[in-house]
Amino acid sequence: MEEVHEGRALGGGMEADGPANPQELPPSPRSPSPPPSPPSPAAPETPETPETPEPEQPSEAHARQLLLEEWGPLSGTLELPPRLTWKLLLLRRPLYRNLLRSPNPEGINIYEPAPPTGPTQRPLETLGNFRGWFIRTEKLQQNLSWTVKQQCVDLLAEGLWEELLDDEQPDITVMDWFEDSGLDTCVYELHVWLLAADRRTVIAQHHVAPRTSGRGPRGRWVQVSHVFRHYGSGVRFIHFLHKAKNRMEPGGLRRTRVTDSSVSVQLRE
Repeated sequence: MEEVHEGRALGGGMEADGPANPQELPPSPRSPSPPPSPPSPAAPETPETPETPEPEQPSEAHARQLLLEEWGPLSGTLELPPRLTWKLLLLRRPLYRNLLRSPNPEGINIYEPAPPTGPTQRPLETLGNFRGWFIRTEKLQQNLSWTVKQQCVDLLAEGLWEELLDDEQPDITVMDWFEDSGLDTCVYELHVWLLAADRRTVIAQHHVAPRTSGRGPRGRWVQVSHVFRHYGSGVRFIHFLHKAKNRMEPGGLRRTRVTDSSVSVQLRE
């Protein structure tokens, strides 16, 4: 596995920690504007289960104790708004968990080389569980194309609250793993926008298009990650979009695979 924490940032991308080194930017391209945000996926349906006695619900004090054991000590100024309870937070657990749906659609293990696969004519949606992803294809030259997958995370619907996001501005970590498929010099791109309540106003953004070294074996996994810090108030949505490159061959489409995508929120230490 190869790790690329930042890769090559696309020109003009405003990162939450400050602008990138101008010498590392390509000559002229501008940061892409966020595409229209897809609707946030609906909450999963609760499967029907046989009737069983409901477990005893923890008290408010016990729920707070359990969460503090997970989260660590809170800032002295952090208080819950009246509409929230510790029991509700314990149920939702909005911090320190992956907020993306179907983060590993094809069930691939990053601790092993990407399983060999040949060209296929099957649609991507038939190759795994892609629930929550909005998928489209961008045609390129020379039989190449991008598979574009995106989600928009509604932070309030996931259990976070305005005062936490605006006053504490917890870290927002995005992470992804892509296959070094060797189909081109750049086979993967990541684009993330932190959006206001209107889903159009960009508060912070990150764009990266890493080039792999080409020295390792084909099929190794490459990690891309970024942490948004001190991004400003007003963030309500996270628009996560990644691209994986494909090549059309006589037998069908040869793909670059992506797995273990994640978006999570952590309290600042």
